[in-house]
Amino acid sequence: MSRKTVILLSGGMDSATSLAIALNQKYECYALSFDYNQRHGAELNAARKIAETYKLPEHKIFTLDHTLFGNSALTNLSIDVPETESDEIPVTYVPGRNMIFLSIAVAWAETLGITDIFIGVNAIDYSGYPDCRPEFIKSFNEMANLATKFSVEGGAFIIHTPLINLSKPEIIQIGHKLDLDYSNTVSCYQSDKEGRACKKCDACRYRRQGFLDAGLEDVTQYA
Repeated sequence: MSRKTVILLSGGMDSATSLAIALNQKYECYALSFDYNQRHGAELNAARKIAETYKLPEHKIFTLDHTLFGNSALTNLSIDVPETESDEIPVTYVPGRNMIFLSIAVAWAETLGITDIFIGVNAIDYSGYPDCRPEFIKSFNEMANLATKFSVEGGAFIIHTPLINLSKPEIIQIGHKLDLDYSNTVSCYQSDKEGRACKKCDACRYRRQGFLDAGLEDVTQYA
C-alpha cells in the first residue's frame, strides 16, 4: 500500500462501508472514533471489532467533553429518540458533530503526514443533517486547506465522501460486493448493550428498508 488515510469510524453501516471502499482502493487506514457520551456504547464496541477484523495499523478513540452535546437525543437520555418520521431536522442531530470530528481528523492527519481523510456521510437517506451535505464538506475542505501549516507550505488535504450521493440500498450493495460483514455494525440510535437494534428509530427503518431494496438478507441483530 502506497497511500494512507485517516478514516472516521463510528461503528455504523456507512462508516464501515467507507472503510471497505478505502481498503479496496489500497489505502492504509488509520481509524478515528469518538467517545462523546453516545446513548450507548455498542457503537464504539462495533468500531473496535471492525478495526480488529481488518487489522488496521491504528485505531484511536478520542474522548470529548460529554457536556458539549447535551441537547441531542443521542447524548441526553432525558430526550426520547423519535420513532416517527418528520420533515424537520430531528432531535438526533448532534450540534457541530461532523465539524468537530473532521477538525480532529485533520489535526491527526497532519501529525501523521497524511493528506487523505474518509468520512461516510450520506446526504440522501437521512433526515436533513446539515453537516452531511456536500456544501458543508466542500466548505470544510477549503477551510482545512487554509488553516494548517501543511497547506500553507504547499500541501492539500482531500476529504473523501464516497457515499454522499448514494442511496442506502446502493451503499449496502457496495459493501456486500466488498465482503463487508454488516452484522458487525451498529446503526440503531437506541440499541441495547449487546448492540441489538430497536427496529423503531429512523436509523433502523432506513437500514431495514435498505437491505430489502438491495435484495439482500438483513443481518442486523434485533432485540
